Amino acid sequence: MSGVEETGAGKSRAPLGRRVLLWAPLGLAAGAGVGFWAMLRGMRDGSYDPRGVPSALLGKPAPGFALPAVQGLSTPGFGPEALAAGGPVLLNFWASWCVPCVVEHPQLMALQRRGVKLFGVNYKDKPADAARFLAQHGNPFGALVADAEGRAGIDYGLYGVPETYLLDGRGIVRWRWAGPMMPDTVSAELEPLLRRYA
Repeated sequence: MSGVEETGAGKSRAPLGRRVLLWAPLGLAAGAGVGFWAMLRGMRDGSYDPRGVPSALLGKPAPGFALPAVQGLSTPGFGPEALAAGGPVLLNFWASWCVPCVVEHPQLMALQRRGVKLFGVNYKDKPADAARFLAQHGNPFGALVADAEGRAGIDYGLYGVPETYLLDGRGIVRWRWAGPMMPDTVSAELEPLLRRYA
């Protein structure tokens, strides 16, 4: 057999599998085009948020974890009970190797100066590098733990670092920000929530 089917009039047709392979790229391109069109339409009417990374944790208790304090620092560690100890808590995942974390850091320092409770999770980092980073840029964290293997990051559905979660006084996740918080993020997104959950 030559790989073609004979039809009644002596014409040949490609087998079904080959036809599917020929049409598959066209179908994928059409699907991508529709997705791109929807994104452009959302950008035009303001409904598309490029940072809108969904989180299954919103409205649910924050996952607990038992992680050690970062070695070589005097900043204490914390356990899951501290995440529900009253008042809002910002839980920030960060690393010394993360360039956007440097960009975000002044906002964390400003929040700390205002008395916002900040807990840090040093993500897949070396303790000495984390200590150098905080010595150079300042330490905004009232408590800090090391997630050397990234297990807490998995539990939180971490998209990348930096990533910040706002927990209310009962330890319920109320807000998530993937990427560096900028001054406009703090004023437009975070400030109203800090007032609401104070």
